[in-house]
Amino acid sequence: MKAIFKRELKSYFESMTGYVFIAFLVMFIGIYFLAYNLSSGYPYFSYTLSAVLLIMSIGVPVLTMRCFADERKTKTDQLLLTAPVSVWEIVLGKYLAMTVVFLVPVLICCLCPLIIQANGTAYLLADYSTIFAFFLIGCLFISIGMFLSSLTESQIIAAVGTFVVLLCLMLWDGLVAFLPTTAKGSAIGFFVILMAVCVILYQMIEDYRVALGIGVLGTAALAGIYVWKEDTFDRALVNLLEHFDVVSVFDQFAVSHTFDVSGVILYLSAIFLFLFLTMQSVEKRRWS
Repeated sequence: MKAIFKRELKSYFESMTGYVFIAFLVMFIGIYFLAYNLSSGYPYFSYTLSAVLLIMSIGVPVLTMRCFADERKTKTDQLLLTAPVSVWEIVLGKYLAMTVVFLVPVLICCLCPLIIQANGTAYLLADYSTIFAFFLIGCLFISIGMFLSSLTESQIIAAVGTFVVLLCLMLWDGLVAFLPTTAKGSAIGFFVILMAVCVILYQMIEDYRVALGIGVLGTAALAGIYVWKEDTFDRALVNLLEHFDVVSVFDQFAVSHTFDVSGVILYLSAIFLFLFLTMQSVEKRRWS
């Protein structure tokens, strides 16, 4: 894994991708920091990071689009897949290289609260907690981008797909508000999610029997619950999806200035999930 990590980290700076990503984030952090904290005198640096969050959804696809897609296109992934290393080491080595690149602008952010303190009142505990949350949500975005990159050999598709997913996460609260709250609407929504899971599962393992079996059992379970106790589905879909609003978790740190332990657990769990999905996607290619 160490060799893969060094190889990937070196490639990001040899291809200028790493420099462009760091410069892009630092530039916007500096612009918002100057506008909000230095010019307007707002004492919380966390307000700046809230503004940068949307910008990060543009920068992360540039960082992650090539990690697996380029390997597949140039066929160099065959060297990795036949190397005496596990798939988990390949995935983790690439992921850690990208998180180190992302860590550079995060460390630069750590200087900003000190600059605020040198010029007036600062809230260091709240600001550094928000920087920690900013790093975690960035790591989550990177894991999503890496997973999508493992599904295609086109860097453009990987970048656009990552941007669309991250944009949906940015707008998650508003999108969930449009979902039906009736029992019938929630049941249909759960069925659509079940079918999407079955399709993704089939794409990963290419065994239609497993995907079909899960689809049939899941549909039967939904139908049984709906017939037996229909009111169980009242607002069920909305209530479930509201727990996956990763931006609201970040707002707990940045806006409410509270350390959300459950939010940290959500971030770490989601990161592990997408790393696992990436591993399964690569494992499938290894044996295909």
